[in-house]
Amino acid sequence: MKRLKHTAHRIRKALTDNTTRNIWVRRLRSRTTIAARNLFSPHPTKIVIDRPVGKGESIYVIAEVGMNHNGSVERAKALIDAAVEARADAVKFQKRSLEHTYQKEVLDHPELYEQSFQYLIPLLREFELSENDFRTLKAHADKRGVLMFATPFDEPSVDFISRVLHPPIYKVASADLVNFPLLERLLKEKKPLLLSTGMSSLDEIDRTAAFLHKRRAVFMFLHTHSSYPAAPDTLNLAMIKQLIARYHVPVGYSGHEIGIHHTLQAVALGATLVERHITLDKNLPGPDHTASLLPEEFKELVSRMREMKVAFGTPRKQISRGEVGNRMTLRKSLVATRDITEGERIERAMVTAKSPGFGVSPQRLYELVGLLARRDIQKDELFRESDFSKKDIAEKALPLFDSHWGLKARFAETDVLSKFVPKPKFLEFHVSDKDLSYQFDTSKKYDMGLYVHAPEYWGRELVDLATEDDRLWEQSIDIVQRTIDKTREMAKSFTGIPKMIIHVGGVTLEPHPNPKRLLLRAKEAFRRLDTRGVEVYPENLPSYGWFFSGLWNCNIFGASEEMIEFCKDLNLNMCLDISHAWLYTSRYNLDFKKYIEAVAPYTRHVHISDGRGSHKEGLQVGEGDVPFAETFAILEKSAAKGNFSISWVPEIWQGHLHDYREFKIALAKLGGYDFLKNAHGAK
Repeated sequence: MKRLKHTAHRIRKALTDNTTRNIWVRRLRSRTTIAARNLFSPHPTKIVIDRPVGKGESIYVIAEVGMNHNGSVERAKALIDAAVEARADAVKFQKRSLEHTYQKEVLDHPELYEQSFQYLIPLLREFELSENDFRTLKAHADKRGVLMFATPFDEPSVDFISRVLHPPIYKVASADLVNFPLLERLLKEKKPLLLSTGMSSLDEIDRTAAFLHKRRAVFMFLHTHSSYPAAPDTLNLAMIKQLIARYHVPVGYSGHEIGIHHTLQAVALGATLVERHITLDKNLPGPDHTASLLPEEFKELVSRMREMKVAFGTPRKQISRGEVGNRMTLRKSLVATRDITEGERIERAMVTAKSPGFGVSPQRLYELVGLLARRDIQKDELFRESDFSKKDIAEKALPLFDSHWGLKARFAETDVLSKFVPKPKFLEFHVSDKDLSYQFDTSKKYDMGLYVHAPEYWGRELVDLATEDDRLWEQSIDIVQRTIDKTREMAKSFTGIPKMIIHVGGVTLEPHPNPKRLLLRAKEAFRRLDTRGVEVYPENLPSYGWFFSGLWNCNIFGASEEMIEFCKDLNLNMCLDISHAWLYTSRYNLDFKKYIEAVAPYTRHVHISDGRGSHKEGLQVGEGDVPFAETFAILEKSAAKGNFSISWVPEIWQGHLHDYREFKIALAKLGGYDFLKNAHGAK
């Protein structure tokens, strides 16, 4: 005991003495470094593609064609020629077998899933190259003297690439870093692997590194941020040094930002291989063109210099909101290869990985193998968290709410959610472009209110009521008006006055020089809408928005004074998205409480989720930094003073998945707030 007290005394003394404190800090840091160093054994500091790549070698440059050929062999040839003229070492394409990459239901009915699926899957079908196309392009690349290889997204595509391209190396996309079934297949090729680390946590990278080290694989990691384009302050380039120190393998950089100077930064930080997308036209349809480079990109260097400071980041792996969306669309989940009967022992051959990525991670493959099935599982069905444990937090009884609350829904879920326990007071349908042609059965009656969220996308374009593009503006007004008409039609099946939530728009890749002009444009659009019989709520926007897998600037309807002016001029109330509010105030270092106080008198509907920083939105309640108790107190006071009620829904990202698991967890947590549990305001 005396020895223990003596040690404690030494520590206290150390913390009050600068010299001694520094010694202790250095010791702790040293031990941490040693722990990281011992986590993974030393590995070759170089790999060989068609030449050595790694420390001390010249930078290896890959021109990523990806899907930027848009299905045209001639455009693909031109991109190969452009890569050669730019003195790239290699050109890379992508290969998928859609039926092995995605579940059949996703392919047959993408409209039942997130809008990102509705956008991406038709593109993948449209842009697919045939085997003859690949052979033609391989011959052209050989003739031009440049290496051609491809990224496989599934196991049959590995076979295809091996047979047609005979590459000396294979690329693993960020989405498949955790895909152990695919990695197992690739290792049979006995070729080096390039693995991008976007949309992955440090723990996930650790597990894959251990998996590969154990199998004596030759590989290198590419630091990347998987949004297209990526904003400078999401690049986190300091992770390059962290990857080098932690895994003892060569590290490269796969860039998706606009311009070139952040790529130069990556090289300065130790990247020995660089991969950048190449295009002939940034305006072509497809997910990667906006994040690609043209030959005439030099002028971008000077304009982007000021952004280098925020681009550096910290040696801490972060997953952005945009990457979360891409994890769902591009990653894979564990699915059954055949029907499995309850009580049957799950064997390796019964499990594979397919998209979408909102199920059980493929990294948990060997946690699943050997378990007894807790239920009947159909072929191609996603495994669930409950297949691992008997009890799930989301299965507990949920609190009862007397306030006006609802759930996010899709048309096909109406009957199911009308029987949800506890019963919601209304359903909020987030409509896609496909939904406007959906034949809603108005003969059915539901003892619930109706809320409808207008589409954010139309095909491959944004719905934007503030855009200065006249064609897109007129199209957006038409889409929103059709949604209002659809809402009036659906209202026959529901009770009360229907409500509609609308994003005003004003979204651009680059910050707009005159946001006030956009706001006037949005007001003009709203005045043209026929909203008879429908109560319309414009929704506040965050600082940035995630669209088409990239980060866009939201130029208007984030500032409280803008929203107040807008609502006053048009005699409207608004929908307050709490997560959006947090992101906006965080970006501009504003007082969040004062922001909520300012907009509370105009707030009639609330989207509830947590947020962190200026990018991470839609988090589960309690997983961000939003002060919910203070927020709800402000809203309650405002509702009481104005004698109006405030409706609300939990809006957790992907909360509807897995039998509404995240929504249920959110409701369980929100049951502790009196403002949400008790009726308030006008009836």
